[in-house]
Amino acid sequence: MGPDSVGTLDIWQEGMCVVKTVYKLTADWPKNELFGLTGQIRRAAVSVPANVAEGVGRGSPAETARFAQIALGSIYELDTLIQIGAELGFVEPEPVTTLRQQLSSLSRRVSSFIQYKKKRK
Repeated sequence: MGPDSVGTLDIWQEGMCVVKTVYKLTADWPKNELFGLTGQIRRAAVSVPANVAEGVGRGSPAETARFAQIALGSIYELDTLIQIGAELGFVEPEPVTTLRQQLSSLSRRVSSFIQYKKKRK
């Protein structure tokens, strides 16, 4: 797989959509949270497609699975952080529900991808 091929992976594409959603969702959050919760949420979101890409770039199925596992951890972290933002009143419930559904779907797909790569060792 070359650098361009990671863009053909559905989980990478979905991860990129999550990044855009998170950046839009957090755009109006309190400015004093830019280096706090807002930054942490954005880093967790960016970590998802970035780790998928890094794993694919490593070449081996084992490395791909390992980095996909890191991406999966970032999905769970992001889910928790977005819920914290909602509980603090930074965002309306509806977009949070939509994003959490998107994260749930993505976590299932990443988990399946990990299992597939582990079988290819």
